[in-house]
Amino acid sequence: MQSKAPSVLISACLLGDAVRYDGRSKGVDHPAITMWINTHCLVKICPEVSGGLPVPRLPAEIISGGDPESVRSGRIVLHSAAGQHVSEPFLRGAQAALKLAKAHGVCLAVLKEGSPSCGSGYVYNGQFDGGQVSGQGISTTVLRDAGIPVFSEHALDEALVHWQRIASHTL
Repeated sequence: MQSKAPSVLISACLLGDAVRYDGRSKGVDHPAITMWINTHCLVKICPEVSGGLPVPRLPAEIISGGDPESVRSGRIVLHSAAGQHVSEPFLRGAQAALKLAKAHGVCLAVLKEGSPSCGSGYVYNGQFDGGQVSGQGISTTVLRDAGIPVFSEHALDEALVHWQRIASHTL
């Protein structure tokens, strides 16, 4: 009997779901995603929607406490472009992503770069001016703390290599 391919958690917007703050998607066409679709191993989530935020919604950025320790302790502060405090839905969404990842035994996540939830290399600077800073989103921090590697849509080749390494030991 053949085992199921290892699961991959993926941002729903990368699969074409219109769940981003602006009501759009950021669908990605890449051989890795096609292969994961064909092997039925993708588990999709939008942490922001899972945390209770609507579509569309005002953009939000990490204002302070974007470091992993602030996320762990709940001292993270996110505001919408209108100044509304929105940290709680982001924290709830991160926990939903972790719960889903654990339930499906995911071996890695591919999340949308730049997002205050999903960014893995950079996030926006909290000034709502388009500026970026090195850092990671809330869901990325929670997943990485749980030992789940997180890649952006710009690192799909690396994610695929990681997945293939794990799959070669399970299939």
